[in-house]
Amino acid sequence: MLYAEVIRVALGALRANKLRSVLTMLGIVIGVGAVIAMDGIGRGAQVAIKDRITALGTTLLTVTPGQIRGMGGVAAEADRARLTMNDAAALDEQATMLRAVQPEMSRQLQIQFNAKNASTQVVGTTSNYLDVRKYELQGGRMFTSQEDIGKQRLAVLGPAVLENLGVTNPEAIIGESVRIRGIQFQVVGVLKSKGQTSPFQNPDDQILIPLNTARFRVLGTDRVRSISVLAESEEKIPEAMAEIQKILRREHRLAREREDDFTIRNQADFLTTFAETSKVFGSLLAGIAAVSLVVGGIGIMNIMLVSVTERTREIGVRKALGATGNNILFQFLIEAIVLCLLGGAIGIAVGSGGAMALSKIFQWNTAISSQSVILAFAFSAAVGLVFGVWPARRAAKLDPIQALRYE
Repeated sequence: MLYAEVIRVALGALRANKLRSVLTMLGIVIGVGAVIAMDGIGRGAQVAIKDRITALGTTLLTVTPGQIRGMGGVAAEADRARLTMNDAAALDEQATMLRAVQPEMSRQLQIQFNAKNASTQVVGTTSNYLDVRKYELQGGRMFTSQEDIGKQRLAVLGPAVLENLGVTNPEAIIGESVRIRGIQFQVVGVLKSKGQTSPFQNPDDQILIPLNTARFRVLGTDRVRSISVLAESEEKIPEAMAEIQKILRREHRLAREREDDFTIRNQADFLTTFAETSKVFGSLLAGIAAVSLVVGGIGIMNIMLVSVTERTREIGVRKALGATGNNILFQFLIEAIVLCLLGGAIGIAVGSGGAMALSKIFQWNTAISSQSVILAFAFSAAVGLVFGVWPARRAAKLDPIQALRYE
C-alpha cells in the first residue's frame, strides 16, 4: 500500500501543475514524433526503391560500355569503350544462359507534332523491349521484329511525351504522324506510365523506334548505349554474367592481363546499393531526430530540479511524518517517467499522423514499423528514468530539519 500511496502523491503533483507538466512533456513529444516520422519516411523510401527495382525484373542484367583509363585518368565520353551491334548479335547467338537480348541506342532529339515541338529521348530498340524492361502498353501495339528488319518508320510514345506535345487522349495520336529529326514516323502505340524514379531520368519521357531504323535512318551509328539481357533464373545470374563476360572479352579481343572494357550490372546490385544508401539516410534522419529526445530529457531534468527546490518544505514534512529516502526517490522517479511515457505516447500519435500527412500532401511513401514505435516508446521511458534519477536522488538526500526550515 505504501508504494500505491507514493504513486498517488506523484500523480497528484503532476495534476496540480498541469501547464508545467504539459510544457515538460513537449520536448519528448517533439523528439518521439520526429523519430517516428523520419523513420517512417526512411523506411517508405526503402520500400519504394525496392518495389521499383523489382518491377524492372530480378533477372535483368545490363551491359554498358566501360571507361578507357589513360595517363590522366578517365577519358572523355567520346573515348569510351564501344559496345556495338556485333556484341549484341554475339550474345544473342552464342549465349546459352540468356532468355532474351535487347540492345538499345539513344539520343536526345527534337520531335514535332502539328505545331508542337519538344525535346525527348529517342530510343532505338528491338521488339522485345516491353518484355525485357517490364513495360506495358496503354494503347496501340509494339512494332514487330519484321518491321525492325524492314527499317519501318514507326514510333511508340511514352506518356510524358504526350503531355509535352499537348495530347490529352492517347488513343487520338495512334495512327498519326510525328517528325523525329525531320523524318516522319507513324505512331503505333503509347506506353503505360512507369513513374519518375529519379530527378535526372524519366522513363516516361521517351520514344521507342525500331533499332535498325535508328541505326541507318536516324542516328547513323552501330554503337549501342547498353545491352539488356534476361537470365534464365535468379539462381543462374552468376553463370549468365560469367558467360556474358567470356563472350564480350572474346569479341573485343582482350588479352588475359587486360581488364574488361564493359560493365555488367544486375538488379540485385542496384537494390543493395539503394537499400544501403536509404538505410544510412534514414538512420541519419532518425539520429538527428533523437537529439530532440535528449534535449527533451534535459528539459525534464531541469524542471524536476526546479520542482525539488520548490517542494523542499513538502519533502521535509513527508520525511518528518515517516517517509523514507526511497519513498521520496520513488515519487520523483514516477513523476519523471510518467511525463516521458505520456509524452512518448502523444509523440507516437503525432509522428504517425505527421508521416501520413506527408504521404498524402507530397505523395511520399511512408512505412511506420511496430519496431520503431516500441523502440521510441522504450527510449522515452529510459529518458525519464535516466534524467529523473539526479533530481530524485537530490530530493531523497534532503535533511528533513533543513527542509522544514527552508523558505
